[in-house]
Amino acid sequence: MSIFAGQKWNPRMTTPGDPNFMTSFARGLRVIEAFNQTATPPSMADLARLTGLSRAAVRRCLYTLQQLGFATSSNGRYQLTPRILALGQAYLANTPLPTAAQPLLDQVSAEVRESCSLALLDGDDIVYIARASARRIMSVVLSVGSRLPAYCTAMGRVLLAERGAPWLDDYFQRVLLTPFTDRTITDSTELRSILAEVRGTGFALVDQELETGLRSLAVPIRDGSGTVVAAMNISAPARVSLSTMCEVFLPSLRKAALELEQQLRY
Repeated sequence: MSIFAGQKWNPRMTTPGDPNFMTSFARGLRVIEAFNQTATPPSMADLARLTGLSRAAVRRCLYTLQQLGFATSSNGRYQLTPRILALGQAYLANTPLPTAAQPLLDQVSAEVRESCSLALLDGDDIVYIARASARRIMSVVLSVGSRLPAYCTAMGRVLLAERGAPWLDDYFQRVLLTPFTDRTITDSTELRSILAEVRGTGFALVDQELETGLRSLAVPIRDGSGTVVAAMNISAPARVSLSTMCEVFLPSLRKAALELEQQLRY
C-alpha cells in the first residue's frame, strides 16, 4: 500500500497559491515510499514508474539520498540503508501507543498463541505500529510500518466504523474496492452495513477476505475522550473456528484493549 494512495496530488505539479509547500521534498518522500512496493532492489526506471515522476527527478532524489547515507546503488539497482529506520524511529519515540501496547500484545499473543497487532488509520490504509508475531501465517510478512487496505481488514473496519457518513461517502468514492480473495466484500452498501454492525458490537471479524486461510478479529482502542485512536487485533489461520475467535480470543483482546485505554488516560 502507498502512503499516497487516495491522494489526488500530482508530484509533477506545483501547488498553486501555497508558497510553503516544498514539491522537491514531497518528491523525495514519494521515492522513499516506492521502495516498499518492490520485492527486489528497484532500478531508476522502476522508481519512475512507481512514483509517476520523471527519470530526471528520480535521479536527483536518489543522488540526494545517497549523499546523505540513506541509499546505496549497485549495478543500476538501488537500496535503502539501515539509516532510513531513524525516520520511523522518530515517530515511535514520540508516541506512547506502541510502547504501552507492546507488552500487552506480547501477553495476548502468548495466551492465544497467535499474532497480535496494533494499527492506526493513515489515509485509506491501516499502518501497523506494534506487533507480536506468533508465526508466519500470511504470504506477506507483516511488521511495524506495514500497510494494508482498511475495507477488508478487521482493524480497518473497526477504524472505519467510527468515521462519520460524509467521510465514508468520500472514502467509498475514492477507494477501489479490489477483491483479494473470492470472499472479499467489495460492495459499498454491504460494507456500510457491516461497519454499522461493527459500531454496534464493538468488534470486527474478517474471514479470509484479505488472504485465503487467514481470519482476523479486532477491537477499538479509545483515548480518554472516547475517541477511537487505534485498533488491536488477533490474526489466526482458518483452522481456528469462528466460535473460538469470538468466545475465547475476543475476551482476551478486550481485556488487553481496556488495559491499554487505562494507560492512555494517564
